[in-house]
Amino acid sequence: MMQSKFNRASLFSASTILATALLTACSGGGNNNAETAANADNEAGFNRGQIRIVGSSTVYPFSSFVAEEFGSVTDFPTPVVESTGSGGGMKLFCGGIGEDTPDITNASRPMKKKELKMCHENGVTDITQVKIGYDGIVFAQSNANDAFEITLKQLAFAVLAEVPVDGKLVANPYQNWNQLDSSLPDRKIQVFGPPTSSGTRDAFEELVLQKVTKKIDIYGGKYDKVRQDGVFIPSGENDNLIVQKLDRNRDAFGIFGYSFLEENSNSIQASNVDGVTPEADAISSGEYPVSRSLFFYVKNHHENAVNGLYDFVDTFVKERMIGPKGALKRIGLISLPEAEREAVRANVKARKVVTEDALH
Repeated sequence: MMQSKFNRASLFSASTILATALLTACSGGGNNNAETAANADNEAGFNRGQIRIVGSSTVYPFSSFVAEEFGSVTDFPTPVVESTGSGGGMKLFCGGIGEDTPDITNASRPMKKKELKMCHENGVTDITQVKIGYDGIVFAQSNANDAFEITLKQLAFAVLAEVPVDGKLVANPYQNWNQLDSSLPDRKIQVFGPPTSSGTRDAFEELVLQKVTKKIDIYGGKYDKVRQDGVFIPSGENDNLIVQKLDRNRDAFGIFGYSFLEENSNSIQASNVDGVTPEADAISSGEYPVSRSLFFYVKNHHENAVNGLYDFVDTFVKERMIGPKGALKRIGLISLPEAEREAVRANVKARKVVTEDALH
């Protein structure tokens, strides 16, 4: 599937704004009863026929799949889905209420308290959090290489900006894996990873870098600064590009979501981390140490302004999508337990508003 772009120019053309104004002014002329009722409750003050979605590159394949399905089996247009990264999506989503803002943002980690505050400051106060499943962050390489096993500490020390040497923190000197640990091969350290706007980057920093450094006194607490000497290479929001780079560069490793491993198992392989293979059961149980939850967030202010918004949300959380035998499992989503899936659907039905207490 091709990655659609959020085309502001076309969204906000003068003709669109004029048409919307005329439609609002003449709400009784030609609208059916359902449209008239929706307009009566339309706090957002606009009408748009197509759902706009931004956010996480990890959630993008799942969201795109549901969007295509939704467009093909309903009378609603196929939603536009853009991969901006979790952080980038939050900025767009929290920008305010209106036709020029997205209706949904995908996230490969929970919304941050500071992001909820940004939303509230811009009038976006009615938001529902939808948890869709689990994912693992994998450390992968080309299938042409021998298997590579690594510990969480070795992985952290490969990419941290500063590491302990002789009792002091110094700029990371490691250039080859065997310099880091003699049990590792004599091979250049080169890691293609997510940029700072990515939820995968946030999760990697929390689940690997902070988890390791908070146990080492010399760091004085959590430390997650990534080296910038060319060893760790931020590679954009499209994880498929990292996969392609691993196919061309057999020395390199990549950091990305489990779903991309599933889709490309013919060309790449994942490393065991702390002796655990990144597989569905190990990720959902938390045994695999780099596991996380996946979400999307709905701007409820837009429910009556955007055609089919909650029809799409309801489709997304159906058992045939997010269940253990659902369509999204085939492209790498790891299902929530049954009770949690039912709780998600109840929250969606109730339009449960996310609060600061529910966030990190």
